Amino acid sequence: MAFGREEVLAYHKGGKVGVRLTAPLKTQNDLCLAYTPGVAHAVKEIAAHPESVFDCTAKRNLVAVVSDGTAILGLGDLGATASIPVMEGKAVLFKSFGDVDAWPVPLNHCRMNGANTGKTDPQRVIDAVMALAPMYGGINLEDIAAPACFEIEDRLTEALDIPVFHDDQWGTAVIALSGLMNYAELSGRAMADLRVVMNGAGAAGIRIADMCKAAGVRDLTMCDSKGVIAASRTDLNAHKRRHAVDTPLKTLSEAIKGAHVFIGVSVANCLTADDIRQMADYPAIFAMANPDPEIDPAIVAATLGSKPYVMVTGRSDYPNQINNVLGFPYLFRGALDAHARTINTEMKVAASKALAALARQPVTDAVKALYPQENLVFGNGYIIPKPFDKRLFVEVSFAVAKAAVESGAAPADTDLAAIRASLEARQ
Repeated sequence: MAFGREEVLAYHKGGKVGVRLTAPLKTQNDLCLAYTPGVAHAVKEIAAHPESVFDCTAKRNLVAVVSDGTAILGLGDLGATASIPVMEGKAVLFKSFGDVDAWPVPLNHCRMNGANTGKTDPQRVIDAVMALAPMYGGINLEDIAAPACFEIEDRLTEALDIPVFHDDQWGTAVIALSGLMNYAELSGRAMADLRVVMNGAGAAGIRIADMCKAAGVRDLTMCDSKGVIAASRTDLNAHKRRHAVDTPLKTLSEAIKGAHVFIGVSVANCLTADDIRQMADYPAIFAMANPDPEIDPAIVAATLGSKPYVMVTGRSDYPNQINNVLGFPYLFRGALDAHARTINTEMKVAASKALAALARQPVTDAVKALYPQENLVFGNGYIIPKPFDKRLFVEVSFAVAKAAVESGAAPADTDLAAIRASLEARQ
């Protein structure tokens, strides 16, 4: 689906976000309550009992969408100011899908030596986020280039008592894992028995590998632009080193022989028809490069013919789209409702499981009406829920909140029944 430049610019004219009031301001009494003199009571309450900030301010439901503009979508480093339409868009998705209030926070002067171009200075981003954190109940990092994004997320997670989540790292991983779980269900293979080959070892690739292993995958070979990430290589950073394997294999084409699953977060057309032919029976091809996948789905269809297979892309014009909007709104919704201090691995895996389970359920008539050309029945062509399935709001958010409590990321006395009831009432 393509849109013209003028149509897009007209949609964005004036921006996509604004401020709405959650309390009335219509009378003199309201004015006194909202500001001076009444506001002094709220100030004193927070000063005496810091936790009351979640009750006396918007913090409980407010997320900062933070970027330095070093890795904007597939466009690259165009700077903090140019990132604003994307950050506004993220805020729109937060509100529309997760009922989370979010606000764009583009950061200048966070490059090396305080410049507005060049590599990210992790310390400057960390300092900026730490300075603005008191207002927010969560931090969503966005479009920050690797490898700085790893350090920034890890250090902020350790330093802050609110959830910190870099969607470029984890969003794709959460959704991809749900698809992988359903592929395993369809193919009758256990997660531990899958042989997975990945191409792409940036932020998304590293975290997909982490999530796959957390969910039970044991045989995973990762490739980067130089080939297989083998333990014998001397050019690996710490994150790639964690996933290095002892193998004589050198290339993607060598590694993919006999593999059950290909996962790509790399470049267009790096996978060939011959590579597909060498995979195991009933393969899964997760070709998620945007805008053009690692292999055209039409080539896969022509290569495999009537043989069973699963095809996944990052595009909306093919079935089984990996769309991050299936993840981050509900991860934060569940974390915020449970008053979680972090979004940990258990919460992310719980989100993947909830997404996978929902795809196995009969699709509602309302969702079918939005996708009249697709057969939305669980199977090879439908393993991932559609973004406009309203059940996501309850099922994924609640799974995240429950995992937060069970893993110790949220208070043990959290009333999960009340959280579910609230979600159902707001669905």
